Amino acid sequence: MRLDLRLIAEMIPAGAKVLDIGCGDGALLEHLEREKGADARGIEIDMAQATAAVAQGLAVIHGDADNDLAFYPDDAFDYVVLSRTIHAVEKPREVLRHMLRIGRHAIVSFPNFGHWEVRMKLLLTGRMPVTETWGRPWHETPNIHPCTILDFIDLCEKDGYAVEQWLAVDEKGLQAPWKRSVRLANLFGEQALFLLRRRNS
Repeated sequence: MRLDLRLIAEMIPAGAKVLDIGCGDGALLEHLEREKGADARGIEIDMAQATAAVAQGLAVIHGDADNDLAFYPDDAFDYVVLSRTIHAVEKPREVLRHMLRIGRHAIVSFPNFGHWEVRMKLLLTGRMPVTETWGRPWHETPNIHPCTILDFIDLCEKDGYAVEQWLAVDEKGLQAPWKRSVRLANLFGEQALFLLRRRNS
């Protein structure tokens, strides 16, 4: 599995009821069912990916995070996952609100636009950067709301979400030396993962 999916799987306890938004071919769902006995379901906007997941026997529906989460009841899941997708949805704040309405916890991963390499390429070339993490030119990317780790923390504070755990890692999964410093994480972390809950839960 992709690095962030492996790290997400480590955050989810055995037997949890999980919804994976933007689940792709269902790699995380399959892992959670096999290794943790989870009741894992998914939503995927790409019909080919959703079909591939269903062909493997996974509980995946074709759907859109921006429009379909409103139909799920409150507290339907223990964990709702959004991996490398929040920057590609039309209404990220609304999607996050629904995630923490329908799930007791939300896990969000995203590439960090505040990484030093992104900053350097933008500074030196004056053009949108292409890196290992941000791997497409601006006119081909699905990303419409890139953000930094500091941006995401600020949004969580504004909307009243408690950060239970966070990780900032490079593409190889190395975390040091940023584990305790959000500002260093924002500079050196290529991707971020957040485990959230509502403050009143």
